[in-house]
Amino acid sequence: MIPIRDHNPSGSFPIFTYLFIAVNVIVAVYMLGLSPAALENFVFQYSIIPAQIIQGQNLLSLLTSMFLHGGLGHLVSNMLFLHIFGDNLEDALGHGKFLFFYLLCGLGGAFLQIIFSAGSEVPMLGASGAIAGVMGGYLVLYPQRKVDVLFIFGFFIRTITLPAYFMLFYWFAYQFFFGLTSLAAMTSDMGGVAFFAHVGGFITGWVLVKLLTNSPQKGLIKG
Repeated sequence: MIPIRDHNPSGSFPIFTYLFIAVNVIVAVYMLGLSPAALENFVFQYSIIPAQIIQGQNLLSLLTSMFLHGGLGHLVSNMLFLHIFGDNLEDALGHGKFLFFYLLCGLGGAFLQIIFSAGSEVPMLGASGAIAGVMGGYLVLYPQRKVDVLFIFGFFIRTITLPAYFMLFYWFAYQFFFGLTSLAAMTSDMGGVAFFAHVGGFITGWVLVKLLTNSPQKGLIKG
């Protein structure tokens, strides 16, 4: 299921949501212009290398890695999720809180993934942990809001409308299940999807919204 829009208009202009999208796109365009050797150096310098983080090295990459992506599909899917769910979280939290919320969710996702791949020297990059946090926060504040999703099963393609909680629980369960199954095949030089970054970010976002809002009902009356 791929979300394409939600039925939950924002009451304010989402400054940081759009800024994060813009920065991610600009960085992706910059990376496209690099030579293969320069691109490899750039990725290793600004992505998370779990083995380095465990040793206390290149800690700035915990932040810079959130703005790097491993290809067009990775970028587009992440920015689509951020565009759909980010504006409402920014509206509910306020611009300043949302900025720190987003970054803390990214850190929460990164730390959980590092725990499960502590010896890895494979670069870890992407905004998925932070965006998963946005989705976790959205689940707390707007569980009943409707989300249009693209449902694809073989040659069957259809747009359906679901409550946000159904789509978000499904997404989280998918990440958790495949995170667990990936543990059996995980090696220190193995790449792929950082499922536990998604899980960690989602849980961080869920917890932070509980702490940052006085009542989970606040967001239910918006729009």
